[in-house]
Amino acid sequence: MSTGGSGRTPSLNGRPEGGAPILECDRVVVDYRSRRSVDPPVGVAGTAPALNGVSFRLAQGESVAVMGPSGSGKSTLLHVLAGIIRPTSGMVAYRGEDLSALGDTRRTKLRRTDFGFVFQSGQLLPELPAVENVALPLMLAGMDYRRATQEAMGWLDRFGLVPLARSRPGQMSGGQMQRVAIARALCIGPSVVFADEPTGALDQRTGHQVMGILTAAARANGAAVMVVTHDRSVASFCSRTVTLRDGSLIDPATGMPLGPDAAPGRTFQDRRPTWQAMPPGVQAGQEGRRAGEGDLR
Repeated sequence: MSTGGSGRTPSLNGRPEGGAPILECDRVVVDYRSRRSVDPPVGVAGTAPALNGVSFRLAQGESVAVMGPSGSGKSTLLHVLAGIIRPTSGMVAYRGEDLSALGDTRRTKLRRTDFGFVFQSGQLLPELPAVENVALPLMLAGMDYRRATQEAMGWLDRFGLVPLARSRPGQMSGGQMQRVAIARALCIGPSVVFADEPTGALDQRTGHQVMGILTAAARANGAAVMVVTHDRSVASFCSRTVTLRDGSLIDPATGMPLGPDAAPGRTFQDRRPTWQAMPPGVQAGQEGRRAGEGDLR
């Protein structure tokens, strides 16, 4: 994997200047009422489509925040882009390869080798110490225990966590667990890191520290980041922000859904989203970035 962040500046149409998409979806619909889709999560059966004609592009090395109220489709979009669920219709492509056409084995392998994940609660295995939690995806990919734990120790060292290497999650603070989760996500050298409400269980100061660490570490390793969040101060750490409402992307100029026909007549390779980037320099984000340089306790 290449190192070094891109430092791209978002263009007015909401995509980074000169950034070719590493991950994209075109007119994606996820309707849990359809037999062609996956079983719905608890509480959403019988509702409107979770995603309704969403087109989205993520460039290599950029960071994007996806915002919206609860039930707007944010996590569903993340799961579709990560190949966890198949869309009812539409296309999802990673490096030009249609994820929907891949079998379960191939999609599972991608999630082990190319995609990293950080969740709200970290989702660390409670019976494993920090070093083995970080090493786990490496071992699942075929690396032997000794080498995997050596690699994991290197990542723990980068995040100041070596003293906690033999500690289990129950012996750590929330911020420490999230740092371990970030190390686990990045240790495989992913091209894309998916973070679903990574600060939702943390206080604001610790959450800003975690976001500073996540975005800086991903940038240093050339990984793109997609963050699902309700918090604008968290979103400000990303280079651009898109908003979902009722399963549709919202045009910030009008406040109206872009809809499945927002860019008619364009091919999958040519289509560009039309939303604008959110200015990243809000005060909360500046404070969070400074806090992210400090140590988590």
